[in-house]
Amino acid sequence: MHDHDISERLASYADVLAGELPDIWTSSYVPPDAKDDLAELADRIWDLDLVAASLTEHPLRQAAVLSRSDGAQLVLLERHDERDGFLVAAVAPRALPDEAYRAVPEPNGIALADDPFLSAEQVAGDLLARYDSALAQVRDNALGGIQPSQPDRLVLTWQPDGSVATAPVGDRAGAVLEANGFIQDPHSGIYRLGMDDTQAQARALRAIGPQLEALGIGTALQHPASRTVPTSAPASVPPVPAGTRAPAARAR
Repeated sequence: MHDHDISERLASYADVLAGELPDIWTSSYVPPDAKDDLAELADRIWDLDLVAASLTEHPLRQAAVLSRSDGAQLVLLERHDERDGFLVAAVAPRALPDEAYRAVPEPNGIALADDPFLSAEQVAGDLLARYDSALAQVRDNALGGIQPSQPDRLVLTWQPDGSVATAPVGDRAGAVLEANGFIQDPHSGIYRLGMDDTQAQARALRAIGPQLEALGIGTALQHPASRTVPTSAPASVPPVPAGTRAPAARAR
């Protein structure tokens, strides 16, 4: 089969597969001339079994990436075993440190037949279940004592040094945090608000509540020892005293 035919079939298969998976997925084709994108994608394929073995003999020349609304990604690539269909594998998140992957089993990829409708059931019942479990583990490892946020709730956690940290879901919450002095760690994706100026910190925390509420995002402020998401979030973060607080108890 010519490369052009394979490219069209790969892109078309990915489009159908994305539409059949649970939740909201989109697909995008990565062509052979996008060498930097393909190299970066190959480095992030989260597999030590079938797909890894294939890539050692057949470097990634083209691919289709399926992206879920929460940032999870799958990669669809060619099979080289004389059978119709494709291989699909999980893609590791970009921003998490290597330490977060330690002791987390790889959600190894699977082979798919040439029927995207049946393959969607296979992916949803097998690969996605293992991928979501692995994602939850590495994200929890990266967060340390920080409670993960939800799309409609931002959870802020006091840190031992008096700073406040949070892991927002979505760009809208992140933009509000940055506008109010939070700084994002490029590796973990966690936003932190320092305590060098406690009055400025208090003003920032009071300001983000109404701004996030206007976007339909609630807020909650908690001690890092609490590992349970509050059952209800206040409309805005309560005022913070300007004085000094006693610090709270923080491979792939």
